[in-house]
Amino acid sequence: MDKSPGIIWATQKFRELFRFDPDEKLDFERFLATVHPDDREEVRKHIRQSMEKREALKMDHRIVRPDGSLRWVSSSGNVSPVGSGFPQRLMGVSIDVTERRQMEIELRERLEEIEHLKLRLEKENLYLREEIKVDRGFEKIVGKSNAHDYVLFKIKQVAPTDATVLVLGETGTGKGMVAHAIHEMSPRKDRPMITVDCASLPANLIESELFGREKGAFTGAYAKQVGRFEAAHGGTIFLDEIGEMPLELQAKLLRALQEGQFERLGSPRTIKVDVRVIAATSRDLKAEVQNRRFREDLFYRINVFPISIPPLRMRKDDIPLLVRHFVDKYGRKMGRRYETIPKSTMEVLQDQLWPGNVRELEHVIERAVITSPGPVLQLTDWPEIEALEAREAPLKGLKVMEREYILKALEETHWKIDGKDGAASLLGLHPSTLRFRLKKLDIKRP
Repeated sequence: MDKSPGIIWATQKFRELFRFDPDEKLDFERFLATVHPDDREEVRKHIRQSMEKREALKMDHRIVRPDGSLRWVSSSGNVSPVGSGFPQRLMGVSIDVTERRQMEIELRERLEEIEHLKLRLEKENLYLREEIKVDRGFEKIVGKSNAHDYVLFKIKQVAPTDATVLVLGETGTGKGMVAHAIHEMSPRKDRPMITVDCASLPANLIESELFGREKGAFTGAYAKQVGRFEAAHGGTIFLDEIGEMPLELQAKLLRALQEGQFERLGSPRTIKVDVRVIAATSRDLKAEVQNRRFREDLFYRINVFPISIPPLRMRKDDIPLLVRHFVDKYGRKMGRRYETIPKSTMEVLQDQLWPGNVRELEHVIERAVITSPGPVLQLTDWPEIEALEAREAPLKGLKVMEREYILKALEETHWKIDGKDGAASLLGLHPSTLRFRLKKLDIKRP
């Protein structure tokens, strides 16, 4: 190409590539008209800079042929002086590199997909390591009471479906075990079950944990992170203590549950997932909705199939089985064997209210195994002492004392049960435990 008149001298191959007629006169503007509009200014800039600075030309750009098809072209050349030594002519070649560029694009897409799968697998492995300590499977739910059997019946009903499940129950009743049993009996059992403890995650990190983040999405986000919803794709996500989730995040969670899609923090790209949702809470979500601490639409979305786990005090028939299960479990761990669990010990355990439910019972048995060398299991902690005191006093007297104590606490708190300044907190009881005692002792507000 001559600089001054802008005339282009082209070979037959060049004309075929750009679809110029064999006898067509070419100039710079005619050449530029074939360049893709998005690349045009960059091509003009490169050519001008090459001729003015006498630098070698090297650029890739797209051209648009008369039939509308796109081709990638790689052009390179050098400035050649003419006459008095001024750079007036640019000589070079243009090569069709469309196939190479398509291969590069495909390779880049494949590498991105591999990186995405790598991140997802790393996240899955992390979460699976977190889950490995949890006893999984239907057979781990121990009991024989009618209440226990009804929970198993509900699990069998819902497990084969993809329905959202809401597991309700006090702290320590085994909500996580129920969630695992549902997953293990579902068609998704070969995919991971990812747990999110909404109560333990800081409010400012829950969103990035659930939905992921891009590098630089916020201060301290030094790397891209796959969220737990994304890691659970094809499997199950267990939202434990969902009642603790901040109100401002509940709208985004609702969209993810309804539409199966969300965006990572710092990214406009929408991600679609196929996830089965199991949620659990020890809170009264209806009361939370009334108090505007939980979205009503989210409550109805997760309350598709509720399963209520009764507290341990309402399934005393299960306590002997649970005790034997935990004695065997911790006895094996500590290399101890117990031939006998005294009847008096079992009665002591069945007499307790167990505000911490199965988890509290498990910890008591673990302590008993530690302090009892065997072969007879002995209790040396508070349950035994409380039971002995109970047997020394008349039953009626104990009820009277308990009634007076609870009434005093209610009067001091103006009959408020829940909250930090409520009677339940003052008595060191779970609110549902206190309500149960009020009903049993026939205590009514005057």
